[in-house]
Amino acid sequence: MQYLPLTRAHFQDVISLANIVHGDNYMDEQSLTKMHQQGIKHDINASFVAINKQNELVGFRLSYAADQWDIDKWCSPKLWPVLPSQMAYFKCIAVSEKAQGQGIGPKLLHASIVALRQQGALAGVAHLWKQSPGNGAVKYFTKAGGELIKLHDNRWTELCDTQGYVCTVCENSCQCQAAEMALLF
Repeated sequence: MQYLPLTRAHFQDVISLANIVHGDNYMDEQSLTKMHQQGIKHDINASFVAINKQNELVGFRLSYAADQWDIDKWCSPKLWPVLPSQMAYFKCIAVSEKAQGQGIGPKLLHASIVALRQQGALAGVAHLWKQSPGNGAVKYFTKAGGELIKLHDNRWTELCDTQGYVCTVCENSCQCQAAEMALLF
């Protein structure tokens, strides 16, 4: 397995995998372009892909550099362990069903953490999907050292309403809960 920085050459495969794992209309080229740019600071890219021996993209991790993302109503900066200017954001991860259980998620997270540290971040925050199969997202992030900050109801409802997102659990009106979690580096 190769773990490589995300480039535009990977975009179509990342978008396809994101929409399979997270739901239709979760991501498109315009949104991925912005996400990719938010992850680059000091010429260091904090977003990575996993490529198998058959040269297929089987996973990705998108991360934003500290001070290059919007702290919105779903964030609780007063509860964070570091200043907002030192906090990176773990936007999303996906691993194809056929590649799960091979340690790809933790390796992608590690690659992002190394890059984020080089950029100057001291921690990262994420909104993890509590309704993921077996609550795997929260379990994976907790195992990596993530600490729960706050739970947020209906985190992705607005995405359904404004961008036509179709949740894999709730369909057109996502009621899923997000666990805001922080991970110190």
